[in-house]
Amino acid sequence: MTQEIQILVISLQRSPDRREKVRQELSKINLPWEFLDAVDGSLMSQPPAEYKPSKVKRLQGYLLTANEIGCYLSHKKAWQCCVDQNLPTLILEDDFTLAANFENDLKTLLENSDQWDLLRLQGLYEVPYTKVSQVGNMTIVKNQGDAVGATGYLVKPVIAQRLIDASREIYEPVDHFLEHHQKHHLDFLAIRPYLIDITRVKSTIDDRSEREPIKGLAKRIRSVYRAIDRIFSDDPWFPK
Repeated sequence: MTQEIQILVISLQRSPDRREKVRQELSKINLPWEFLDAVDGSLMSQPPAEYKPSKVKRLQGYLLTANEIGCYLSHKKAWQCCVDQNLPTLILEDDFTLAANFENDLKTLLENSDQWDLLRLQGLYEVPYTKVSQVGNMTIVKNQGDAVGATGYLVKPVIAQRLIDASREIYEPVDHFLEHHQKHHLDFLAIRPYLIDITRVKSTIDDRSEREPIKGLAKRIRSVYRAIDRIFSDDPWFPK
């Protein structure tokens, strides 16, 4: 490889079947990797200090599930590993499949690392996008909307530290946070075509279901709370 890379697979210790599928999938490439034990949200006796339920309810309109919190904490662990090892890091959740030419395409991305800082390699939803640059047979783009999902992405150490710094409080699912430019001031670019897909097996670290959008009076009340937070907080959750 032109540049060293760390590959981390976030996975619960209690998921041996999923871990075996990860081993099978990563046997297709000749790169070192390791499991990163996920934080099991279902085992938390109380929320972590980063999570303030009453404030989340006011400003978000809904509470996060225990596994959503665990999933976020798991990604924070991965970001810290990126910082500690001082290596570009590929972060994977344990429900991925790799594109046929994944290893060569990853090498190309590393050879052109000046083109990205934080790069989405997977997305659940198709959204419009604008081209940023061309890298080999891949296009680096800026999605015009949240493609959702954090199954596979690349991050540099300095950017991982910025994500950690912006995550002193947890109030949204981690994949939404990664797209929250106004909060962390980072461009979460994407690669097209995506190099990673999901297996579509139900996640064991995230139990998020489809939520009804906040509407009507509840939405207006939420907007008032957010406006107050922007006025009085030094670090508002939803800056304009």
